[in-house]
Amino acid sequence: MGMPKQTELRRVRKKLKKMEGTLALNPNATALERFRWNLHQKFVEYKLDKNMTQKEMAQKLKVDESHISKILNYRLDEFSTDRLILLYAKLNPKVKLEVGS
Repeated sequence: MGMPKQTELRRVRKKLKKMEGTLALNPNATALERFRWNLHQKFVEYKLDKNMTQKEMAQKLKVDESHISKILNYRLDEFSTDRLILLYAKLNPKVKLEVGS
């Protein structure tokens, strides 16, 4: 397999310019930030375990697909912790969450 053509490289670069990556947890995160990160991880694990698409997850939770994308990419600024818990509880009603420092 050789190098991709310049047209293909331009197409991929253009697509990647519009994308946002997943944010990482700050090493100096507070207990609340770590809790929210762990909750975010539960959404990701659920999606992977159930082999679901973002669209399927959004339909199951009755939310817009863009909300699921934000949750899966740890872009949680517009979500309260309560809302995240309520959404995840719809996916896993038997969830047990722990808060620690």
